[in-house]
Amino acid sequence: MSDLEPALPAPTAGERPPIFPVPDNGGAHTAADYALSEQTRTRIADGVPANTRRAYARQWAAFTAWCAGHGRVALPATGHTLAEYTSQLCDAGQAPASIEQAIAAVRTMHRLSGHAGQPVTEAARLALRAYKRRRAEDGGRGQREAPPITIDALRAMVSACDLDTPIGRRDRLLLVLGLALMGRRSELVALTRDDVREVADGLEVSIRTSKTDKDSAGETIAIPRGSHPLTDPVTAWRDWLHVLDQAGHTTGRLLRRINRYGSVGPSLGADAVNVIVRDLAVRARVPYAHTVTAHSLRAGGATVAYAAGVPVAVIAKHGRWAPASPVVLRYIRAVDRWRDNAMRNVGL
Repeated sequence: MSDLEPALPAPTAGERPPIFPVPDNGGAHTAADYALSEQTRTRIADGVPANTRRAYARQWAAFTAWCAGHGRVALPATGHTLAEYTSQLCDAGQAPASIEQAIAAVRTMHRLSGHAGQPVTEAARLALRAYKRRRAEDGGRGQREAPPITIDALRAMVSACDLDTPIGRRDRLLLVLGLALMGRRSELVALTRDDVREVADGLEVSIRTSKTDKDSAGETIAIPRGSHPLTDPVTAWRDWLHVLDQAGHTTGRLLRRINRYGSVGPSLGADAVNVIVRDLAVRARVPYAHTVTAHSLRAGGATVAYAAGVPVAVIAKHGRWAPASPVVLRYIRAVDRWRDNAMRNVGL
């Protein structure tokens, strides 16, 4: 059984829906009723996003190892065990976000193993709250956020691309799509040529699945033509398509690796997107370039849209955030604290 495969709980003895006829075995469950084929196991595991699976599996492995080393039961764990483990993570100086993930992973593994609601988290969360307060008092900061890329910064980064080379053309499209789509790394690297098509008003981009689209219903995002030649999405897409055509890649992934000789290879990896974006930020001398990540493009898209007067609901839908996502609200507050500032125009 895989780490994220649910151990389905047995029903109450004798329980069965009355609309079903009584089977020949008298309704008693056998081992066959709880058997799962390898294909079913794989599908259940794949129902959780790959990044989440990896993160939770890593956190769960760390928790079970700690429990084994301290003579505690990992499954089902008590609230006391979770609180003590949380305190140990605090003592180790882990980031609050990482500790939150550890708590979520432990709870998720319990739920998938038939122990819903266990272990209780109240004591663990109180310990974490005290840790956050102490970090703040000692000059630490909360969750680090990638700085948003502004339009001026985007143009500077595109200017740092050598558009006479395949790498420069790919990187320009990556930057422009990342901001205009408010795209996640996973969404960008998953795009195929067929997912993007030019229409009269710009580009239509099909996002076949995303973090908040758990059932993979898919969504088509409209990206209008740009007003600046460096950052016009249509021009960036056409120029990169020409490179792909010359390399013979008429189907398959849109964003691809390129070696030092300029040869176009297989799909670009998600980690490579971070490296490319940060490198271009450094070369363009963008403020706080060393903290820029691929998420800076996604954050930048939301930030510049709100600053331009786009309603929050429209931004959330375009960026495939949940309607009440606190992430979007953080971007909005960053704009509002300057636009609606109490000290503006007071004569200081």
